Parts: sequence; C-alpha cells; structure tokens
Amino acid sequence: MSPRAGAPREAVDLALDTATGRGADYADVRVVRRVEESVTIRGGRVESVASDETEGVGIRVFACGAWGFAATHRYDAGAIGRAAAEAVRLARAAAPSLRRRVTLAERPPARGAYATPVREDPFALSLEEKVADLLAADAALAVPGVVSTASRYAAQREWKTFAATDGSFVEQVFTHVGAGIEAHAVRGGEHQRRSYPEARGGRWQQAGYEFIRELDLRGNAARCGEEAVALLSAPPCPEGPATVVIDPSQLYLQIHESCGHAAELDRVFGAEASYAGTSFLSPDLPDSRYRYGSDLVTLVADATVPGGPGTFGWDDEGVAAQRTTLVENGILTGFLTSRDTASRIGRPSGGTVRAESWNRLPLIRMTNVNLMPVPGMSLEDIVADTDDGLYLTTNRSWSIDDRRWNFQFGTEIAYEIKGGRMGRIFRNPVYTGVTPQFWRSCDAVADERSFVMYGNPNCAKGLPPQCVQVGHGCPGARFRGVRMVAGR
Repeated sequence: MSPRAGAPREAVDLALDTATGRGADYADVRVVRRVEESVTIRGGRVESVASDETEGVGIRVFACGAWGFAATHRYDAGAIGRAAAEAVRLARAAAPSLRRRVTLAERPPARGAYATPVREDPFALSLEEKVADLLAADAALAVPGVVSTASRYAAQREWKTFAATDGSFVEQVFTHVGAGIEAHAVRGGEHQRRSYPEARGGRWQQAGYEFIRELDLRGNAARCGEEAVALLSAPPCPEGPATVVIDPSQLYLQIHESCGHAAELDRVFGAEASYAGTSFLSPDLPDSRYRYGSDLVTLVADATVPGGPGTFGWDDEGVAAQRTTLVENGILTGFLTSRDTASRIGRPSGGTVRAESWNRLPLIRMTNVNLMPVPGMSLEDIVADTDDGLYLTTNRSWSIDDRRWNFQFGTEIAYEIKGGRMGRIFRNPVYTGVTPQFWRSCDAVADERSFVMYGNPNCAKGLPPQCVQVGHGCPGARFRGVRMVAGR
C-alpha cells in the first residue's frame, strides 16, 4: 500500500498559515482518514457485520508557552481557518494558568512516507470469504460440552498526513488486522472460557489478511473447546507462593499494565491522574540506577519492529520512529516521552506521541514495549528446568492500582509442572504482586524461539478517552515466589 494520494495539501497550508498569522510560535496539523470493518460470529450465526469511516483535520498550536488544539471534519477554507484560530485562542487562554511554561525538545523536520507492508489487502477480500473463515472456526469450537462460541475478525486502515511550520511533511498509511475465537463451558455455577490466540477479541498485527490465515483459527478451535470443558472438572489452582512460568499470551499484558503504563512520563509527572492514574516512578530514578527487575529483564520501546501494532515512520509530533531502552538488565534507564516532557528531563523525545483520531489531542502512548529474549534457554528448557511450579497462559482478568504498583491477574488455565514436565490442569488461577518485586523475581527469560508479538487494539488513556493500537513482544519467562490466590 502507498499513502493516500490527494490529501488536501491546501487544507494543510491554510491551517499552518492561519495559526502563525494569529501568533502561534509553532503549529502542526494532521489530516486523517480511517476506515474500519468487523465481523462477529456467535453460536454458528453471523451476529454482526459493521463498517465505519471517519475523516478530518486536527490542528495543534504552541503559543505563549501553552498548547492549544481544535479540529474540524470539513475542508473548506472557513472551517479550517476557524479551527486554526480557535487552537491559538485556547493556547493563549491556557497560558496564564500554567504552573510552568512548556518547552519543546528539538527535532529535525520530518519528511518522507511510510506504509504497512501488506500482501493480501483485507479490504479487497470479499466479505463472504471472511465470514466463511469465521464460520468454519466457530463450528470447530462446538465440541460436546461447549455451550457458546464466538469468532471475531476486524481490520482498520488509516491514512495520515502530518505537516508542521518547521517544514515537516510526511504521509503514512497503517493497516491493522486482528482475529480470535473463544469457547465457553458451564456446569452449575462454574463457567470456563478458553480463547485463541488471545482473549478479548484476538491477536492483532500490522499486516494484511495473510496474518489472519497464519493464525489458523480453525485448526486451533477444537483444542480450545475441549480445554474449556475439561476445566469444569479440573481442581482449583493451589494457593500460596509458587514458581510460575508465564506464557507470552499472558506475559505481554503484564508488561503492558505494570511496565508500559508506568513508564509514560506524563503519568510520572502527574498529568494523567484524573483518569487512569499516575506512576510509582519518579523522573530522577534513571539517574539513581533504580532496580526495576532482575538482571535478565530488558525492556525496550521500539516503533521500528516490522509488523508491530505500535510501529510507524513518525509519531504525531513528527519525531522519527526509534528504539528506546526503558529497562536494561533490570535497571530503569528511560521513559516514554513527548517533546514537552522530554525537555523537562533534558532528553530528546523518544517519539511516542499519538492520537486516536483527527479530533483528539496527541498524547504519550506506548509503541511496541517488548521484553527482550535472553539467549541460552528455550521456553521448553525453562519448563524442563522447573521442578515444581505452574505454567500460566491466556489472560482472563486483570486489576492494577492507579500507580501501577499492586496488581492481580487471572489466567484461563494453569498447567502443573512436576519434575520438569507439564501435567494436569488447574482452573481459575490468579496471581498477585507488587510490580518491582515481581520483576526482580524473574530468574529465567526464554530465547527468541518463543518470542511473540501481541497487540492491544484498545489501550485507553486520556479524557476524553482515546484508544490506540499498541504492541508487546516477549518470550516466556519464569518468576519465583509469586503469590497465588483463590480465583473464581
């Protein structure tokens, strides 16, 4: 795919000219068009087929040491001019109430183009074929004992033009696809679910429909159904301290909630406290060699990973995609930053600013926050090296406090590990902990053979809430002394 031809350059120029003419020290503009489609199959029937399209212009200005933002869905000169003027008015109105004037980290002008590599265009494929693929997977889920099934597919495509008064002009197009299946079994008051390849709507990637085919939903459906039924008769997961080996299908969400959000520098500064909380971290911790995890834990924010849901060419401030180390061998080294927050700690921006749509102000967002593999042991080797423990896979529930400190996660299933072998299954496994204690207890991280990229298509942040695509790549890993509690 190539960036959409014919993006209204005259609208871009008018917005920037109006903003500077009204006194903006800097202005940028995003012209965004997004199309979406989704299909849901439930119980062997098509439950819903939906599509949506949105398009508009977002104008952000920097004036009098403050930000202002306004947007319009129209491209005529009057609407563009009014939106640009309103953004400047809002910046000037905000300036007197600022506790501190905003400064921006420098960056070179952004110029170029980026497009998701796509082998099979999901929007060119017939709806009938996509529905047929989901119906086949849904039928295979319905093994004896399963009472309900669901199969889902969705795709998004976004064309984005970014320009700024410093001469920046880039065009990008993103294509995301995702799919998943789930089976439910019920007996009395006991309800069990098994999902593939991930819960809450499936696994997402920046790719074409070829990724959906690679997931092989139909080929994994019967196993999901059989395990959901088997869990009804499984014993409850044992409580107390345990050695746990966590599968990538759960570990990615642990990274998202207890590492990715905690490292967002606007949270660290308290700018996100009114909605989803702050962070237990402080701006000075990277200078004090704060120990976030064990020596095996290295976390990077990488917007350059091919296929990553959080991959791009430039962020919504025109900062080029890059790879930033957040934790290196257990030591906190950095944050997810914007141009204004990075300037407060004397660093360049890490290029992690995005907006959900044309009518939303860009915020610090995760890109692809990944736990790096460690050469030496495969995930199978780690299991074989575990005398007594639990193997946890596929998230079922999660909870974490507003500082990203205390957490609780439930998984769909746990496998007992005895003498290096996985055996019987347990139902309703739940583990809890404190973020740095948990990551410091990591004593084994698998190599690249189990490294998988997972995507979260609806990571929410901000007021009004914004949902964006973020990614998390990780292998499996082992943690000692993790507290298991009773789940339902």
